[in-house]
Amino acid sequence: MTPWATKKEYVVDGSRFSTLAETAAEFTRVLGLVMPWNGNLDAFNDFLRGGFGTPDDGFILIWRHSDLSRQRLGYGETLHWLEERVQDCHSSCVAHLQERMVAEHRQEGETLFDTLVSLIWDHGDIELRLE
Repeated sequence: MTPWATKKEYVVDGSRFSTLAETAAEFTRVLGLVMPWNGNLDAFNDFLRGGFGTPDDGFILIWRHSDLSRQRLGYGETLHWLEERVQDCHSSCVAHLQERMVAEHRQEGETLFDTLVSLIWDHGDIELRLE
């Protein structure tokens, strides 16, 4: 594994996006991905593995204005995202999504920001710096 000092750095500016769609566009642009992930979290996770424009041996991701992103990708945006998902999901998923929507209304549970951070941290070859 390559030492962190020699890893490529990417800088995402959280002040440049407010919605998951805008977040996806910004990450796609900054990371130089060969195709957009359009807010599909499974696709984003796959792209983080490398081979889609990012280095296969990992990289450093600096997320500036991450506190602003935490707010913007918080409960409101997460609820909006869930409401869209429940319209198109398989009937077996509806109950789970509705439970999540109730939790989001109470401002409980994982937000989109939390999910994105978790996906990034799950890749041990990516160093995430929240600034």
